[in-house]
Amino acid sequence: MQTVSILGATGSIGTQTLDVLRQHRDRFQVGALTTFRRVSELKAMIEEFEPQHVVVSNKQQRDEIIRDYPKVDILYGANAYTEIAGAIQDALVVNAFVGSMGISPTIKAIEAHCSVALANKETLVAAGQLVMAKAKEVGVRIIPVDSEHSAIAQCLQGYEAQSVERLILTASGGPFRLMDQEALQYVTLADALAHPTWRMGPKITVDSATLMNKGLEVIEAHHLFAMPFDQIDVVVHPQSIIHSLVEFKDGALLAQLGAPDMRVPIQYALLEGRSLTTSPYKRLDLKTLGSLTFESPDWGRFPALRIAYECGRLGGGYPTVMNAANEVAAQAFLRDEISFLSIVDIVSDVLDRYQNDPITSLDDIFAADHFARALAMEIVFERGKDH
Repeated sequence: MQTVSILGATGSIGTQTLDVLRQHRDRFQVGALTTFRRVSELKAMIEEFEPQHVVVSNKQQRDEIIRDYPKVDILYGANAYTEIAGAIQDALVVNAFVGSMGISPTIKAIEAHCSVALANKETLVAAGQLVMAKAKEVGVRIIPVDSEHSAIAQCLQGYEAQSVERLILTASGGPFRLMDQEALQYVTLADALAHPTWRMGPKITVDSATLMNKGLEVIEAHHLFAMPFDQIDVVVHPQSIIHSLVEFKDGALLAQLGAPDMRVPIQYALLEGRSLTTSPYKRLDLKTLGSLTFESPDWGRFPALRIAYECGRLGGGYPTVMNAANEVAAQAFLRDEISFLSIVDIVSDVLDRYQNDPITSLDDIFAADHFARALAMEIVFERGKDH
């Protein structure tokens, strides 16, 4: 029976991962669960799944849980979120953390010979070269959980990498796809969180609205599939039915279709292939589906995508800096401290002040990350005074 540890168990990906595990209790057991704030939800998970270990933020949360579950190993504190990733050797670690805090746990899991089902795209954006090299050295897999990268992995099954012409990531276009530039000045947080097709956490939903999420996915695809940036394209597909495509050198296109439900790519990642049992998730009815439409992304109204491509091509610390600045700016928007358009403006300001340094270690990654966060927070403070 495969042991699964879920980092970020009470978040959107974490809870959907547990939904999948309920369908396959004969194949999986839960080794570890983590949360930051949602202790009551974690207690319900402990009751149902009986994990060996759990991680919470502080001693008060630990004491609250240990009263009811004295046999569970309960860790707390910042370092525990990294250490738990390597606590169970050969486990499958689902990294559903948000942001660059997912980097160290991913490395820790790899060092413990754990394959990683990666929903934390920032890990590969900020440290992709180091992470993929480490996984290859140890001999473990980095399995994509994002629907787009899962779709590409499925389309590539059975084909040689040399036969691929390009990867095509689809984007819904977010809630502001049809909104003009002037109107974007006045969008609210509620507007940005009203994603038209996907159910996601708040940060990734904001990133989807700016199209930064798609930019992060382009860099992630570059590392996952060893594909040059010139061979990775993005197309807007508002219906979110085709999750990505692969074009081959003979002109053929393979596409992966499905209802927009994250449990499907999560299941594919956990099983490392198709389920042999019928899943309860929504099916597509092609007869009633209607038309599928496609369009080019608007690089002018949504410059985050262009910035991500530029940072990916420049390499070095640029993707790390872009990611860190975006995390700070997106969180500031979620706190209603800055406007929607200020998010990408702040990312651009930080990148303009960065002098690229070579990245050869995790220390280099964290130094670039620290630089970007400190500067972004300064800019947020200045802009916030006028918000």
